[in-house]
Amino acid sequence: MKSRTPAGLLVTWVLTRALLLLCVFKVIVVPGPDVTSDVHVIYQGWFDVLRTGTFPLGDVTWQYPPAAAMAILSPALLPFLSYASAFFLLAFLADAVVLLMLLYVSERRGRSRRGTWVWVIGLPLLGQTVYARYDVMVTAVAIAALLAAARHPRAAGVFAAIGAVIKVWPALLLLGTRRGRATRQTWGTAIVTAAGLLIAFTVAMPGALAFLTFQKDRGTEVESLGSLVFHVARQFGWNGTVQLNYGSVEFLGPYVDVVSTLAQVLTALAFGWLVLWRFKARAWQSSTLADAGLTAVLLFTTTSRVISPQYMVWLVGVAAVCLLFRDSRMTLPVWLVLAATFVTFLEFPLYFGNVVASDPLGVTLLFVRNGLLVVASLSACRRLWRATVTEPRRAERDPAPAQTSHDDTVTAR
Repeated sequence: MKSRTPAGLLVTWVLTRALLLLCVFKVIVVPGPDVTSDVHVIYQGWFDVLRTGTFPLGDVTWQYPPAAAMAILSPALLPFLSYASAFFLLAFLADAVVLLMLLYVSERRGRSRRGTWVWVIGLPLLGQTVYARYDVMVTAVAIAALLAAARHPRAAGVFAAIGAVIKVWPALLLLGTRRGRATRQTWGTAIVTAAGLLIAFTVAMPGALAFLTFQKDRGTEVESLGSLVFHVARQFGWNGTVQLNYGSVEFLGPYVDVVSTLAQVLTALAFGWLVLWRFKARAWQSSTLADAGLTAVLLFTTTSRVISPQYMVWLVGVAAVCLLFRDSRMTLPVWLVLAATFVTFLEFPLYFGNVVASDPLGVTLLFVRNGLLVVASLSACRRLWRATVTEPRRAERDPAPAQTSHDDTVTAR
């Protein structure tokens, strides 16, 4: 067992989270758009509709799976507070739950506190957006799935399914499960749980699947990788516009549909690569599930038509789990994710006006942030492939004593 939790880690968490709370409660005012307006206006509006027993059928900004209603309705657990105050405190509690989970697992043999530090330091790099969106809540569920997988695969399936029915992306974490019994148990439980939740919501509340229609009509958001085409094109007279569309600030105009389609093609290719990796993988280590999860979430985030600032919460959470494992190959991608998280805070909210205007500062920040995500994605793919495909294959061709120093490495035949 390791020594007791270092005081520095806890002090850092307390100070940074106190700062985040001061920001969302507007004791400290951060320049730029008010990131808490989504909670005060949009979330509270959805809350008023959802508690009547139906989904926001006429609101195109409702683009989330049905279990997202649980996050939006959660402030009802604290009826003595205003909606926004309750939401901020529940986001803070979700953050605290993640800290406790990471600390608990970091004490096991073969684990490291690096992952806990990634969460403690990385999350506040995004600024007050962390507590002004429900992504920290779903990230806590996703982290629970990753941490449960080694000893309780069925529980991991339940958590992953709940996360997926809240915000889809936690389903990506199942791509890295070991082939065989672990996959059958985890995937089987996840499918049954997700199906049960979807059926329950569909029966209980009208409009449970309306989000599918609203999602497909989205365009190219101004912070996405594809948006860089139009940020540059505006310098040469491109006559499109920037407007609030389907709940996000998007480019509208000539060739936007082409770039949006290309982004979807890239996402499909990324998924194809992940499927190929799964078929080719020959060995699983204790970190492989988390490493594959980070790679998958990076690929889908980077190629998406929309890269909202809160998506970085997902990446920081999965990155933290990766570095809990001493055998993880994801150190460089994790550092790149942390750098991208801080640059995201600079482009939103601090200099979001510059981004919308496509001026030199805004475009530079986007090139840096999206460039970091691209490099992190490619690096993660390369490292995952080498650890699970290339090196095990080489070891089989040229057997030698002590090919690995990890007792929990499993070779897939």
